[in-house]
Amino acid sequence: MIRRSFGFAGAVALFALPLSIHFAVAQQQVPAAPPQDSAAPPAAPAPNAGPTFPKPDPANFTATSPSKDTINAFLQTSWGYDPNRVWQIQAILKTDAEGVSKVVVLVGDKLGKQKSGALAFFALPDGKHIVAGDDVLPFSDHPYAAYREQLQQSADGPYRGSASKDLELVEFADFQCPHCKEAQANMEKLATDFPKARIVFQNYPLAAIHPESVRAAEYGVCVTKLGGSDAFFQFASAVFDGQEGLATKDGADLTLNSAVTKVKLDPTKVAACAATPEAGAQVEASVKLAQALHVNQTPTLMINGRQVPIGGVPYETVKQIVEYQAKLDGVTQ
Repeated sequence: MIRRSFGFAGAVALFALPLSIHFAVAQQQVPAAPPQDSAAPPAAPAPNAGPTFPKPDPANFTATSPSKDTINAFLQTSWGYDPNRVWQIQAILKTDAEGVSKVVVLVGDKLGKQKSGALAFFALPDGKHIVAGDDVLPFSDHPYAAYREQLQQSADGPYRGSASKDLELVEFADFQCPHCKEAQANMEKLATDFPKARIVFQNYPLAAIHPESVRAAEYGVCVTKLGGSDAFFQFASAVFDGQEGLATKDGADLTLNSAVTKVKLDPTKVAACAATPEAGAQVEASVKLAQALHVNQTPTLMINGRQVPIGGVPYETVKQIVEYQAKLDGVTQ
């Protein structure tokens, strides 16, 4: 479920998902290209019908920072998982704000299957962040390193797979979120396809729109405490399967207690644990971690610190990104 939106999947999706998704929300006016020689014959179309970008005008490069090399390195890190994606830096412009530059990038699909478009973002003076849409995002040739370190230190939810954090996939999810339920099939596939990965579940209940999500998260905390990670993932599967029951308080009682019984724990003990301040504090800490990482929707998957909104995203795309990020980080799968 989207907490706050920028088109389909937020500004983060501009650097994570297929062109067909993000260009619906990322169209920008492109600075004018230099005039073409009218006597010159038109360029022949590419055999694969890929994009033909206009030649950049040197007059549109008025800012010295960030450099083209830095921008290209960032885009390669962000988009390199897709071998068919091509781009061209069209402008790096000074703005009225000291040290803030506007960057315009043309992006397309070299197979011609996706609509091309233009993406604009603002590079901030610290050289470490950009503003895209209404989000502040990390920016550099290693933009996800700080978030990766933060998750390695603070993502303390139940996990499956490897104890090693070399390849860490952290899912932020809400038990009452329909898109989170749909995403569980893909999470199961990731667990199968990446047996060396550490897959962590972090609670991110959206209480304002899902009144029973916090209690479901507190139950999950206590199931983990009393039964361990294996019990949690069985519990989570049962809760997502019975998600419709969370629509009311009485229904939530039945759904949560039934899920607890399925993992052979005592519902009375789990309910008592879930009502303690300690369980609530653990859920709140997970919510604060999500907010510190600027996670603004559920479900979101953090792949070694790289944020990917995964609601409605094809599994092969998610798998591609995991494989690419692991390669960037030198992780042997």
